[in-house]
Amino acid sequence: MKLLLSSRWLLFAMLASLHITLWLGVDNTWARALLLTHFGLFLLWQPLWRGERELRSGGIVFIACISAMVMLWLNWWILAFWLAGLFALVGGRVFAFRARWLRVLYLTVMAYLLAVLLLWVVPYLFAAQGAHVNITLVHLDNIIEVTRGLMSAVLPLFLAGILLMPAESDEAESVHAVDFFYSLLLFMLITLLVLGSLAFMTLARVDYLSALLRTVLIMALVLLALGWLWNPRFGFTGLQPLFSRYLLNIGTPFESWLRQLAETAQHEQGSAAFLAQAVVDLAALPWLSGVTWRVDKDAGSLGKTSPYPIEIKVQDLHLTLFSKQTIAPSMLLHIHLLTELLGYFYQAKRREQHLREVTRLQTVYETGARLTHDLKNMLQSLLALTSLAQRREEEVFPLLRRQLPMLVQRIELTLSKLKIPQQENEPLTLPLAAWWENLCQRHQHEAIVWACEGAVTDEEIPAAMLDCVADNLIDNAINKRRHQPGILIHVTLRAQPFYLAVCDGGSAIPAPLARQLLQTIVPSENGLGIGLYQAARWAQQLDYRMVLRENAPGTVCFELSKN
Repeated sequence: MKLLLSSRWLLFAMLASLHITLWLGVDNTWARALLLTHFGLFLLWQPLWRGERELRSGGIVFIACISAMVMLWLNWWILAFWLAGLFALVGGRVFAFRARWLRVLYLTVMAYLLAVLLLWVVPYLFAAQGAHVNITLVHLDNIIEVTRGLMSAVLPLFLAGILLMPAESDEAESVHAVDFFYSLLLFMLITLLVLGSLAFMTLARVDYLSALLRTVLIMALVLLALGWLWNPRFGFTGLQPLFSRYLLNIGTPFESWLRQLAETAQHEQGSAAFLAQAVVDLAALPWLSGVTWRVDKDAGSLGKTSPYPIEIKVQDLHLTLFSKQTIAPSMLLHIHLLTELLGYFYQAKRREQHLREVTRLQTVYETGARLTHDLKNMLQSLLALTSLAQRREEEVFPLLRRQLPMLVQRIELTLSKLKIPQQENEPLTLPLAAWWENLCQRHQHEAIVWACEGAVTDEEIPAAMLDCVADNLIDNAINKRRHQPGILIHVTLRAQPFYLAVCDGGSAIPAPLARQLLQTIVPSENGLGIGLYQAARWAQQLDYRMVLRENAPGTVCFELSKN
């Protein structure tokens, strides 16, 4: 707030010194001293570059030249062009503000400058040139007499209003933002207004007010015509596409760097490689002498340092750009925008890399979870075979000779998955008939009712996935029968279309648990849920679908079918 008030007082002092200078006239001895004071206050207030920076030799020479011109060649033409420049500079700031009272403040300053220029400076200017351009001076003398009262009593009220308006903060006020195109347009319009009035007074031999009104009317008609032609009408494409084409096709080094940034983002997968290449492209810009960056524990630099560093921070990415010369505020905003894009690209690359790592870990986790259940099922099968071998019955040995090779094959498959988890994307296939026979023999010691609907074909099926699903469902049903003795277990297979169902006659699964089953990992007392979730995900990846078909007391059925 103190900064805003000091800026307000600085603006008031600058305009007050200018007002006194204009009221005294160019021939007064004190006018030059007051105009130098006004110029010094302007240098402190101006929104083009920061006033707290130290002046260098180039700036000192520029200020000395302006001061010498004011002291030696002060005239109404210089004052007219200076007021036009001030009007354009203030107008270029109005469009950058969002705070209401700041906009009102600068609009008031614009109104004051325009009134002083058209009602005081221009009449004196035309009166001084009257003898050369052959225009009458009587009406100009009358205008000057009328406006003298305005300069003495009315226009100072505009300056007093600057101090009375409420102080409001705005981002544009702090960054010294000026819209160059608006300022240039306003300067050209106000210059055209002054010179157009002079042309009418010279050629049409009319008084100043008539010439001013004619110029304003013609300018208004031209602007109205341009506004009407801006948008497409009656088959005409309009001026907007033509202007936009030249405005967007700027062909600047910034545009080339943005194109290189997008190409680098497509080619480089790692965040570190992307950042290194992007900084190399950034350092190649002609106005930069060097770039340094720091992110986490990584840091680097390119080029040379300079007395004009630009510090930029985008999240945890710190950039320091060293320019070859002082950067204007408008260009500084542009640089911040481009480096923000670089930072967002870099953060996106980091998130992409983190996502790849998470995907790898998830693949290892899912493979480990599946293999855990495979190992559990194989250990259960091995336990059953060991129990059969202890009976020392002759009919047991043929069964062992058939089951042990299949068990060895499953162990080898599990070991290969532990070495390379990605091998699960290439499932081991077996004929459906052979797989069904192995499943029946593996669980033949259990009291299970096996049923087959139709003929079993030799169609190739993913044996590892079907083993995981069938063994989990059968083991869960057997575990339920241990708590609920006497229930029946049915396993039904159909080849065309493929269909595998495992049903038991026990109690129904609780509704809250049944809704989450096969969708996520669910906690339970006997471990039900983890194996089924992994089996369901595996089946889904291989274009199969596993669902809980029925869930009622006496009939609980899980079904695996092909999509």
